[in-house]
Amino acid sequence: MNNVPDVKLGIVAVSRDCFPIELSQRRRSAVVQSCTAKGIDVVEINATVENETDVLKALDEIKAANVNALVVYLGNFGPEGPETMLAQKFNGPVMFAAAAEETENDLIGGRGDAYCGMLNASYSIGLRNLNPYIPEYPVGTAGEVADMMADFVDIARVVIGVSNLKIFGFGPRPYDFLACNAPIKPLYDLGVEVMENSELDLFESFNKHADDPRIPDVVKDMQQELGSGNNYPGILPKLAQYELTLKDWMDNHMGASKYAAFANKCWPAFQTQFGFVPCYVNSRLTGQGIPVACETDIYGALSEYVITCATQMPPTLLDINNTVPKDMYEHNKSKFEGYKPTDLFMGFHCGNTNKGCMVNASMRYQLIMHRTLEPDKEPDITRGTLEGTIRPGEITLFRLQGTADCQLRSYIAQGEVIDVDPKSFGGIGVFAVREMGRFYRHVLITKRYPHHAGIAFKHAGKVLFAAMKMLGVDDIGLNQPSTVLYEDENPFK
Repeated sequence: MNNVPDVKLGIVAVSRDCFPIELSQRRRSAVVQSCTAKGIDVVEINATVENETDVLKALDEIKAANVNALVVYLGNFGPEGPETMLAQKFNGPVMFAAAAEETENDLIGGRGDAYCGMLNASYSIGLRNLNPYIPEYPVGTAGEVADMMADFVDIARVVIGVSNLKIFGFGPRPYDFLACNAPIKPLYDLGVEVMENSELDLFESFNKHADDPRIPDVVKDMQQELGSGNNYPGILPKLAQYELTLKDWMDNHMGASKYAAFANKCWPAFQTQFGFVPCYVNSRLTGQGIPVACETDIYGALSEYVITCATQMPPTLLDINNTVPKDMYEHNKSKFEGYKPTDLFMGFHCGNTNKGCMVNASMRYQLIMHRTLEPDKEPDITRGTLEGTIRPGEITLFRLQGTADCQLRSYIAQGEVIDVDPKSFGGIGVFAVREMGRFYRHVLITKRYPHHAGIAFKHAGKVLFAAMKMLGVDDIGLNQPSTVLYEDENPFK
């Protein structure tokens, strides 16, 4: 996928000088072999760290190999000073893991005590104010450590991506959606650059693309993508012009950043001036790894980008929109088996979800805007949505949000889209998340989250949770099981 980091993983073995260095080196090579067998690319750093001089040797080798995510591997007890100095001086995300003992037949000369060494490492990690990824159980065999490293690749991609991201905003954040108007200071705390622009800047750039010779090729690509769902072919040239406008803006204004996302105002003046709704273009760019959030939702764009890095799949941004009617629940009880009505809701947006994430998607018009902007005529300026039913399967709800007092918080809840016809318009689906009703009340409402949720089209909670921790986000809301009360939940209900 475009617009996301390419993680180049390296592994450095560390060894306490009173243990055999060969033990740590042999175990490191076994981890690398397991990674190769599992299809995990990793650079084996030959320098083994016993002391501070070895740290410098390892860093030189890491730099020469262009490693941007590092595993510090305790093949034996390890030297807590040098190994954490290595993590401190390495400019990128770091994971710590340790070797389990291999066999009862070699617990004298071949015992490494890395289980003990991780404890000392944790103390020095705190002394140096480091925030590495430490797996839930960070001690394992070669194969188990390789599996931890596979998770770390996705986590590191998020951390690297966010720290090199620029979010382009167009238009003031809407007064009617004040929740989207969160302070941007926490974005700078994460290392995210923000470039807010006027809608006039976008309009001027769009008009300069009126005769862009690339428009016919983009139209052809749109036609191929839409297929039989191309209900309004006449609007495609304007949409192609707009897509080129955004991509050129990104290319010309990236500056010192490496990756980008957009948060663009999309109504109501947009339709009257540009002559279309931008939803389909948003869906296409999101499919290319360039999220475009609606309603100038800067934290929505950030959330979508985090999902993109974590999953390498297109995300979407949906309203946590409406309840599932009781008669729909009754008529589909077999499909809702195991879920209560309060576990269900409909996720909806006008038409910004990528075609590959929907069933039978087609080009349509924005019904709500049509009622207001052109109620007594055939759709014209409200054409441009991509509508259909969200495809059934695994999902994760996720949002990273700045609060009114400039703190960062997040929520994560895994669930699924049920194969039930939502019988409505837009890009919409019936979502099921266990204990959603309580999560809605005691996380989304209590923590004052806005209506937009980032959607990952797989269960990505493990990676997202670890990535938030590495980014320093400690307030992470989860859908607690019924046996665990939320802090403000009424126990007498």
